[in-house]
Amino acid sequence: MFTINKSKVAFAAAILTGVTLVAAGCSSGDPLAPETDAPAAGGETIVIGSQAYYSNEIIAEIYAQALEDGGFEVSRDAFNAGQRDAYIPALEAGEITLFPEYSGNLLQFYDKNSTASSSEDVYAALNDALPKGFEVLDQAKAQDADAYNVTKEFSDKYGVTSLEDLKKVTVPLTVGANPEFGTRPYGIPGLKSAYGVTATLKPISDSGGPLTVAALKNGDVQLADIYTTTPAIKDNGFVVLKDPKNLIAAQNILPLINTKKASDKVKSVLDKVSAELTTDDLITMNSENQGDSKTQPDAVAKKWLQEHPIKG
Repeated sequence: MFTINKSKVAFAAAILTGVTLVAAGCSSGDPLAPETDAPAAGGETIVIGSQAYYSNEIIAEIYAQALEDGGFEVSRDAFNAGQRDAYIPALEAGEITLFPEYSGNLLQFYDKNSTASSSEDVYAALNDALPKGFEVLDQAKAQDADAYNVTKEFSDKYGVTSLEDLKKVTVPLTVGANPEFGTRPYGIPGLKSAYGVTATLKPISDSGGPLTVAALKNGDVQLADIYTTTPAIKDNGFVVLKDPKNLIAAQNILPLINTKKASDKVKSVLDKVSAELTTDDLITMNSENQGDSKTQPDAVAKKWLQEHPIKG
């Protein structure tokens, strides 16, 4: 578990208050109770959330636009809802219907003792770990995984190309990452238990974004947790360290949905999105959303859907 600052909590609370008003007008008092009549497409709002992370918002936009094309009414009021401690309670309350998720991290949120690491094993374990009232739909081949990165200079100086090589390094190691990295199984504790490497955490709350990238470039940290689809890895020549012991579980993109809203038509639309989405697609879309010619997530998603027509 990790700490959310007060401004994020207030922001999340404001989102949830607004979403509750929407949900109250279109659902029963028990959000997980079975519906008496299945609503027609477009007849009930699907509230889609996203993390405060540009790549996740792009995927949420793809889900939203694909569902709208399929005749469903969609709300984006829960976009940029923060990290799991902020949005999972809203999902559990039925105030958010649908969320783009990452299989490995979601599994470890619900089952901290899970040792599943492959895409297939993580997906199977996740279906068992989810609480009643939730399900995950088909997972995409696309992955956006945590990864330990070092600069090319550090890699060359110490001969480091994998996490195993870190044992050779003679200087103290600091990792730049989100605060929760200090307790996650693949974070600071995992480095010690799996590879015998001692490191300290420098908390940087931008999910491998510009502040984390700058800390690595400037030498403030020796390693940084930067997601594998982040354009900054290629732009700065960072070296993604290999993980021969599979410390970091597979992170396939998949929809987490309130079961009572998972109609056959909703599943059909989202499963077709997952069937098309690749890791290369994520890298391309993330690149389009960065730099001076930054394209907004809704436009990036629209372009992807034009190139990958989803028939509902």
